[in-house]
This record gives sequence, C-alpha cells and structure tokens, in this order.
Amino acid sequence: MTPLFIAEVSSNHQQSLERCFEFVDVSAQVGCDAVKFQLFKIDELFAPEILSQSEEHSRRRKWELSPEWIPAIAARCREKRIQFGCTPFYLNAVDELAPHVDFLKVASYELLWDDLLSRCAKSNKPVILSTGMATMAEVEKAVATLTQNSCTDLTLLQCVSAYPTPLAACNLSVINTFRKKFNVKAGWSDHTVQPTVLYRAAFGFHSDVIEFHLDLEGDGAEYEAGHCWLPHEIAIVIRTIREGLMADGNGVKNPVDAELPDRDWRADPVDGLRPLKHIREGWTP
Repeated sequence: MTPLFIAEVSSNHQQSLERCFEFVDVSAQVGCDAVKFQLFKIDELFAPEILSQSEEHSRRRKWELSPEWIPAIAARCREKRIQFGCTPFYLNAVDELAPHVDFLKVASYELLWDDLLSRCAKSNKPVILSTGMATMAEVEKAVATLTQNSCTDLTLLQCVSAYPTPLAACNLSVINTFRKKFNVKAGWSDHTVQPTVLYRAAFGFHSDVIEFHLDLEGDGAEYEAGHCWLPHEIAIVIRTIREGLMADGNGVKNPVDAELPDRDWRADPVDGLRPLKHIREGWTP
C-alpha cells in the first residue's frame, strides 16, 4: 500500500487565487493524492504583546489565505481529482473549512490547544496531527482529547519542527511507536528535503501518510528557509516510491503469470533433467 502523499502549500500562495489553483494543478501532476493549505489570521495566531513589538510577525498578514477562496480551491481539487485538506489556526476556521475539505490537519504548534482539537474532532472529518516538539505525554493527551470528542479517523505524523531538519534528528522509528501505541495510522511530515528520508519513511516504516512542503519555482514566502521541495524534485521521489512498493506483492507464494510458461521446463523429480517428462515426449524445436 502506497502512502497518501500530501503537498503542503503553507504560505507560498502569495495571496493569489490563481497561484493557489496552480498549486492544486501541479500537486496533481507530480503524483500527490492531496494538497493542503493553511487558514489563519495573524491577529488570532499571535498574542497582541508579540504583534505590538514585532514587525516581522505583523508582516505575516501578507501570508494569510482568504476564507472566501476555500470553496473555489475545493472545486479545483475536485476537478483535478485530488483531495483537499487545510489546517485551521482559529476555532471558527474549523466551521469554515468543514463543508469543503476532505480532512483537517492540526499543526505541531497547536498540539496543546484542546479547544481546537475538540472542534476538529467534532467536525466528523478525518484529522491528521503533526507532533513536532511534542513529548509522548503531550501526544497522549492530544490523542485522548481527539478520541474523546468523537474522532474516529486519526493519523499521527512524526515531525521535527526544525527548518530544515537534520537527518540525524528525524527519528523515523517514532512512526512505528505511534502505530503500536495508539492503533492509528502514522506517517512522516517532512522538513528535510532529502529523498533518502522519504524513501526510508515509505519503505522502512510503511508510512500511511507522507506530507511535504511544496513551492512552485522558489519564489514562495517559505522557500528560502530551506524546507520546501520543488515539483521536479518531489515528482521522481513519489514515482520511485510507488514503483518500489509495487514489488511488495500480497505475501502469498504462488507462481505469477509471467512464470507459467517455464513451469514445465523445471527438472523432473525422477531423473533431474529438464524439462518435465511429459513435455519431452513429442517435443520439437
């Protein structure tokens, strides 16, 4: 089974609906199963004590996605046959998104916010939770909050909130830990931009979901930080993973169709000569 590949647009859309559409189109073209946006308002994301003193944080208003665009983006996703997900960063965002999205994503920075977790759980949408910076105790509490509020489709993503993430910090083994401990789907949220990490997450730990940050050409607001993939880079990784996992099969040992013509040319159990005796009689080249 191949992972669900999610392209995270984050704040690379430049407040352009046409660019949002291009992200949807390109995500579908490179082989993604889903594309994900973020819905936040700076005044409901950072405390006023921060915004009053930090011009850097205030400038992030230019990264906001218009809630009015959500229906149009959802329609474009349906047209391109790709799932639409979004991360809500304020409580009412859950209600604004629920009629349009295929799943909700809770970001690592919001993992402690029980009210948001509860609102997402009660939406009856699948929930994907990133766990960057979290302790296991914090993850346990978040999972309990989600399940106690009727979340029945939960995916936990191992995530490291460092941009970019060093290879030695990935700790992909947590994927199996989550799966065994919580009996949920589990996967990897990537900030490494390293093909080897995604291959390991897919082949080594059988991730149910692999999420990665995508930019179109390097002009997005977050590209310079070093954690965003470009389309041509991720396309070959997705294709390689899908092709590689085709070789896994179903675990049942039987001859495949391609082998059937050679079965009669095996060594006969009586004299050890090829082909089987019933083929030798009357055989002509």
